[in-house]
Amino acid sequence: MVNMFNRGDVVQLKSGGPAMTIDAVPGEASSKYDFEERTTYRCEWFKGATPANGNYAEHLLQVFVAPEKK
Repeated sequence: MVNMFNRGDVVQLKSGGPAMTIDAVPGEASSKYDFEERTTYRCEWFKGATPANGNYAEHLLQVFVAPEKK
């Protein structure tokens, strides 16, 4: 399987929300202690100054495009 996104890419949910950075991609181990293959993208972002993260299927994500400054 070829992934649409790579580690370090900035994405957003197709339904909206914050810019998120991809930290892990499908096909790699889900953690250094758990060798089950990852099937989703692990994304990291901030809620204010608080870090947050979540796992999302590829069909839910799109490349983040920053809004134009006026």
